[in-house]
Amino acid sequence: MVRPSYQTERLASSSAGAAGPSRKGKGAAGLYGIIVLKLVKSLLLFGIAVGVYSLMDKDLGIQLERFLRWVRVDPEHQFFAHLGDWLQTITPSSLRWFASGTLIYACLLFVESLGLMLRASWAVWLAIGETAFFIPIEIYHLGRDFSVAVLVILIVNTGIVWYLVRNRRRLFHPSQQLAKTPSPASSSAHSPTAPESRPLS
Repeated sequence: MVRPSYQTERLASSSAGAAGPSRKGKGAAGLYGIIVLKLVKSLLLFGIAVGVYSLMDKDLGIQLERFLRWVRVDPEHQFFAHLGDWLQTITPSSLRWFASGTLIYACLLFVESLGLMLRASWAVWLAIGETAFFIPIEIYHLGRDFSVAVLVILIVNTGIVWYLVRNRRRLFHPSQQLAKTPSPASSSAHSPTAPESRPLS
């Protein structure tokens, strides 16, 4: 019978410790879903901002009528007629402010998504704060006028905040866990020469 050497035991324990953080990095399907959702929102807002900037010096009422005729919808319908009248009251200055705010928010979401992909600790707090900011507003709108769409958005945002707060330590601190785990090369370099295995008599 051969007794395992001291060095073999150290190597086995080091490899087992290194496998721990990698297992903690698994089960992040919720995080990937949040990243995709925020990236899609960012791209949509970028498109809206560019579209609004392109309409800055144009008559919005005429543009709406052209679009409705292109999609073969009656522009004389009461809803679209009121919408056209409302668009006539929007000034270029208001459009500029709306487009600028939309563009800034789109950039914020894009940077936030990149930070979440890189597992940066600041990104999780940014995502929690940005998402939680809208929850009281959505509750207020539900109290004034109930809407299924607003209710769904509220549930999604609440779920995002809950998931990030609950899993932030597991998903956003892998580097610290890896730093605490000694590598096999460093442990063997600092350890005394291990005795060779000897057969038991």
